[in-house]
Amino acid sequence: MITKKPRSSANKLDNIVAEAQKNRAKREQGYRDKALRMYPWVCGRCTREFTQATVHELTVHHRDHNHDNNPADGSNWELLCLYCHDNEHARFMTGEGITSVSEEDHGATHNPFAVLAELVKSKKD
Repeated sequence: MITKKPRSSANKLDNIVAEAQKNRAKREQGYRDKALRMYPWVCGRCTREFTQATVHELTVHHRDHNHDNNPADGSNWELLCLYCHDNEHARFMTGEGITSVSEEDHGATHNPFAVLAELVKSKKD
């Protein structure tokens, strides 16, 4: 037999959950705004560039995976596109590549302009 909780208890729980979600959204909006002002709108992994029209696809990743660790200097943040951010969290969940922040902080590894100098040189010849 299923018994229902008294309505006042259910309302109280609903209110607690709603308040927690509101506080989380407010906290996230605060550090997101700061990170977008501090850093160029470029994914730290794939180096994709973002514009005003696409910046909603850029996320703030917490390097230590602690969303409550938001130092004012932004040292725990990096901007990642949705895809790289999902990949980073998938790697973290499976235990792949877990290192300390100082070990993993090598910046972007892909350089889309690596062959540009050679192309310009060959055009001049």
